[in-house]
Amino acid sequence: MMNEAPIQTPPLATEKITIDRKLFFLDLKENHRGRFLKITEDVAGRRNTVIIPSEAFGDLAGALLKIMEFERSLG
Repeated sequence: MMNEAPIQTPPLATEKITIDRKLFFLDLKENHRGRFLKITEDVAGRRNTVIIPSEAFGDLAGALLKIMEFERSLG
């Protein structure tokens, strides 16, 4: 039995953030298991990726807001 490569589909939506020498790609994608956010960090051609299922978007946004508020309070 041969292993089949996963079918790559284009993102439903995408955003790109550039900070110093880093590029961040945020891609909303979908597969047979549902929608997910694929966050890829590219630094000088080296890539790291995190996948977050859509069910966790609210928790992620809430945690990010808390971190942003705390960082602002540091002055």
